[in-house]
Amino acid sequence: MKAASLKELKTELTHRSTQELLELCLRLSKFKKENKELLTYLLFEAANETAYITSIKAQMDTAFDAINTKTYFYIKKSVRKILREQKKFIRYSQNKETEVELLLYFCQKLKDFNPSIKRNTTLINLYNRQLDYISKKVKTLHEDLQYDYELELEELKNK
Repeated sequence: MKAASLKELKTELTHRSTQELLELCLRLSKFKKENKELLTYLLFEAANETAYITSIKAQMDTAFDAINTKTYFYIKKSVRKILREQKKFIRYSQNKETEVELLLYFCQKLKDFNPSIKRNTTLINLYNRQLDYISKKVKTLHEDLQYDYELELEELKNK
């Protein structure tokens, strides 16, 4: 089965009734966890972005506390998993400010992580890639926000 294009889906959805749309959304949410998470964000958390950011930061804190620090292999796996989840939550929001905020927090947690990431090349490279990505994203924001985030970014680079 070939998937329909976005335009075809949009035109077909305009012809459906409200009840049919409701049933389609509920059926879609049953298939994948990501669909359910996106629907949860859109219905409950999109109105209050700061609370959403706070809850994601709390999840990140918990994930960093749960990392197995016996070897750098487990640390790398866990850090990549945390970053993958953050990217997923950022995709739900589609807000550049939220993206920069969460990635800065991730880099801060990674920088303060014990044992130090300075002993592992892979973790250092991951950290540096995120800093470069953040600096590119900051340039697309409003000037006032750019200044604030640039200060935080410089602080992370200089530590």
